[in-house]
This record gives sequence, structure tokens and C-alpha cells, in this order.
Amino acid sequence: MELALIYQTYGEFVFRYLLSLTRDEQLAEELTQETFYQAVKSAHKFKGESQVSTWLCQIAKHLWWQYLRKKPPLSANPNCLIDQPDSQPIPETRLLQQENKMVVFQAIHQLNELSKEVVLLRINGDFSFKEIGEVFDKSENWARVTFFRTKQKIIERMQANEDEQP
Repeated sequence: MELALIYQTYGEFVFRYLLSLTRDEQLAEELTQETFYQAVKSAHKFKGESQVSTWLCQIAKHLWWQYLRKKPPLSANPNCLIDQPDSQPIPETRLLQQENKMVVFQAIHQLNELSKEVVLLRINGDFSFKEIGEVFDKSENWARVTFFRTKQKIIERMQANEDEQP
């Protein structure tokens, strides 16, 4: 497969994957370009043991990790997961919604890396279960089951935290 066709076929997919990780369009675009550059440089190493999309997402993930190691922790924009427009102007309501979001993301943060990535791809990246399966070189059903089980863990942790509250 030639490079232009690979980019045309997988460019948007890799960009969406990186956007789900970075929550920054400009950074996701830069990392997407770097992903395809690195893919060209290492194309001779691709043995076809996985799907091309899986291989590209692995390159993208490693570039994201490299980026995070080079930047101070706050530059990864920790608020990106909870910054959503709020249609309700009542300050008390906004505070409660913000606290609920924080509880959810604290529960997600406690998950293992695989579960965390599946959940974030689904809720932040808006990936389909089929696409999530492709990222991990697994089936669509695997992605559904993993997401469901992880969601149950999050609910259980949140309920446990509520029980501990006075």
C-alpha cells in the first residue's frame, strides 16, 4: 500500500485516536503527522502481524507518551476532560456538576491502563466499539465487554465513595 493511500485510509482514524488522548486539535494534528512520518521510517519493520490501524495507533500512542515525558504535567491540560459548556447558569448546579465530573474522572484514574484507555476512547474520543477493538487488535465484542465491565467498576467505586461520605 502506498503512503498516500495509507494516509487517506487511516489519517482521520489516527487523528481521532490522538484527539481522544490529547484533547487538543492542534497537538493531535502535529502528532498525526509525526505518526505517519515515523510509519514511513519504520515501514520495513511492519510484518503484517496486526492491522495497519493497530500499528499506526501504537506509533501514535508512543509519540504521545514521548510528548508527555518532555512536557511538565500541567501542559497536558488536566481540565480538558471536564471542560464542557454548561447550559445551566445557576452556580450551585454548576458546582455540583463539576464535583460529579471530578468523582467520575477520579474513579477512571484509578483503573488499569487498558481499562482507562478503553473508557476514554469511548467517552472522549467518541470511538465506536468496532474502532476501539481495532486499536487494540481485538474484536468489537471484546471492546463492548471491556467497556461494560469497566463501567461497572466505576459505578461500584463511586457508590463506595458515596457510602463513605458522612
